[in-house]
Amino acid sequence: MAKLKTTYFCQNCGAQSPKWIGKCPSCNEWNTYVEEVVQKDTKAAKSWRPAAEPGNAGFKRTNKPHQITAISYEDQPRFNAADAELNRVLGGGIVPGSLVLIGGEPGIGKSTLMLQIATALKKLKVLYVSGEESEQQIKMRADRMQGVNENCYILTETNVQNIFQQIEELQPQMLIIDSIQTLHTSYVESAAGSISQVRECTSDLMKYAKESGVPVFLIGHITKEGSLAGPKVLEHMVDTVLQFEGDRHLSYRILRTTKNRFGSTSELGIYEMMGTGLREVSNPSEILISQREDELSGVTIGAMLEGNRPLMIETQSLVSPATYGTPQRSSTGFDAKRLNMLLAVLEKRGGFRLGVHDVFLNIAGGLKVEDPAIDLAVCASLVSSLKDVPVSGKIAFAGEVGLGGEIRAVNRVENRISEAEKLGFKEIYISKYNKKGLDLSSYKIDIKAVSKLDEVFSRLI
Repeated sequence: MAKLKTTYFCQNCGAQSPKWIGKCPSCNEWNTYVEEVVQKDTKAAKSWRPAAEPGNAGFKRTNKPHQITAISYEDQPRFNAADAELNRVLGGGIVPGSLVLIGGEPGIGKSTLMLQIATALKKLKVLYVSGEESEQQIKMRADRMQGVNENCYILTETNVQNIFQQIEELQPQMLIIDSIQTLHTSYVESAAGSISQVRECTSDLMKYAKESGVPVFLIGHITKEGSLAGPKVLEHMVDTVLQFEGDRHLSYRILRTTKNRFGSTSELGIYEMMGTGLREVSNPSEILISQREDELSGVTIGAMLEGNRPLMIETQSLVSPATYGTPQRSSTGFDAKRLNMLLAVLEKRGGFRLGVHDVFLNIAGGLKVEDPAIDLAVCASLVSSLKDVPVSGKIAFAGEVGLGGEIRAVNRVENRISEAEKLGFKEIYISKYNKKGLDLSSYKIDIKAVSKLDEVFSRLI
């Protein structure tokens, strides 16, 4: 009997070592090396070989070099995913031959989203491979979503060689794998979900996607830290990485792009989880702004950008005297260090005594905001709660706050103003340095151009 060949893999970055070591020299993490069997089966069938017939949905790869000036990419149309939000985060549609990885917490809706896409593409032959659920479970979910598509095929299989045998017979135009951690190949004798298995299976699927032109979607698990499970090289191999975020106790889900070789990485898709599946939210500003009858202190509206999409989001603050000595600083959806900076600016430049108060900040809707244009809305919200003076719900803010208390200009202010005007806001506060080249006569909304925080508070408080 041949001796098994083993090696050690880092569970964090996928680095290899012939022996166990405490600290990974690649990622500097401790105690992440695990022994795995890597002896390949020489008698195993080839994982993927091009079919004799020409590809049905993409291009035929050649190994001849071409001049870069002679290469054209306009002749490769994208597939319409039958989902406006997914089309947006992918950069305009599904690219033939692309490998897309979707990650998210358990129960967030990854399988629901992919099955919904598979049943919505009526004109494409879609193969949905599941290694976690039975055919009956998938059928029950499809019936609940009222998804009927005769071109959608379900396969419950975890062996990569068997999957490729079915692919050669069916010749699908789109492939969905749920999930990549459940697959295993005969080349590697380690357990399914191990680093070597995930890397080998992904490599076979990537080769298939590029040679056949069939787009492949992989559903991936995540670790308790929130990162994608498996080796870090998995994210480098795929063309696009999508992160499905949200609280399972709330109805809204966010599809965010973290890597995209075919488009922008700053796009955002928003869904609402319902009993019949995921509903696309075409106008997220309306759901991110709460409907209230009475004006409340500490609530302001900020105009932010996610990719090409302007969003109006609600900022909620609660400032109260500190009762137990050291004041508390808590923020949800907003960078805590930036909150501390804004509090220092308000105390130093504005004269507000916030050092003896507890401060709680929340971005409504479960969003995580990184746009600095939301600074002015946060400052107005904090002062409104401190003075207990409500700010009108018809006023919006779009400005970055500097350390000197100045209001700095933000990019693409025209989109922010247009979104505020479309949603019925009466006023919007922007930096006076944004007025250059801005045609104020083309807007019906009252644009307030300010340069200092004092100017804003003198008009509001």
